[in-house]
Amino acid sequence: MIPFSDDELIEPVQKSLDLIRPMLQKDGGDLELLGIKNAVVYVRLKGACHGCSASAQTLKYGVERQLKIDIHPEISVVNIPMGEKFEL
Repeated sequence: MIPFSDDELIEPVQKSLDLIRPMLQKDGGDLELLGIKNAVVYVRLKGACHGCSASAQTLKYGVERQLKIDIHPEISVVNIPMGEKFEL
């Protein structure tokens, strides 16, 4: 169990995502933090990352891995595709 509330995770998650962002932008992509619920980080891959065949690997082995290293090993990430409505 993660010892942080979802509100407490917002700032550290954003900082961790900012470490990943340059790698994504270098390839013409980006991501947007949509929200956090029960230690699940919801993002939207944008630009070249949206629809890329490697986006699942980027999400799992790039974004989620960095969050696990920086914050907590039980944190996870879910991509909400463009055009799909998202509500917490």
